Amino acid sequence: MAYGVTSTTFLLSLGIPPAAASASVHTAEIFTSGASGLSHLRFGNVDRGLFKKLLIPGVMGGILGAYILVGVPEKMIKPFVAIYLLIMGLLILRRALKSKKIQETKVRAKLIPLGLAGGFFDAVGGGGWGPIVTSTLAARGHNPRFAIGTVNLAEFFVTVSECATFFLTIGVAHWEIIAGLIIGGVLAAPLAAYACRKLPSRTLMIIVASLIIALSIRTIYLALP
Repeated sequence: MAYGVTSTTFLLSLGIPPAAASASVHTAEIFTSGASGLSHLRFGNVDRGLFKKLLIPGVMGGILGAYILVGVPEKMIKPFVAIYLLIMGLLILRRALKSKKIQETKVRAKLIPLGLAGGFFDAVGGGGWGPIVTSTLAARGHNPRFAIGTVNLAEFFVTVSECATFFLTIGVAHWEIIAGLIIGGVLAAPLAAYACRKLPSRTLMIIVASLIIALSIRTIYLALP
């Protein structure tokens, strides 16, 4: 998770327009999310019931977000996403440090609104499906292994829908950037899925929380006037 967030942030710092940056990252993510999703499926990290509930809302939210991004400045929305992610990161870290043993509990998150929001902000911010959906599921008690694996598999379909929307509205350019993102992401995905299977739940939660908190604080700082 956080592939899109970090990649888009880097591209924006190079002067790539927000819509073009998001389109480039999501084009690359078709390959990286596909490799990641298949890896998680292979290692048994996917909750099929959860996957089905997230898929359609995520696709719908992604299409809507991609369409809106073409006409709405990304800076108007991204700080709100970062604040939300910061709160989720703190909740995950609190839960990881509070309990001696992390156990899976029944997920009480409303999955349809969660999928819609995750897909929407993923398209608008160039990334966010993983951090938003995974962090919410983990904060509400879902096993981090299955939360990460399931969300990564669903991300492939969300990404394809977003790319199709970008292609039909603004087209896709910057193919040299896309190629670099594809190569790096595809090489890293199997290793990440294997680590997700082997690492203890507490360790995964602390890693995920720390990454979300750090990226969120950086995003908020960069959004300040």
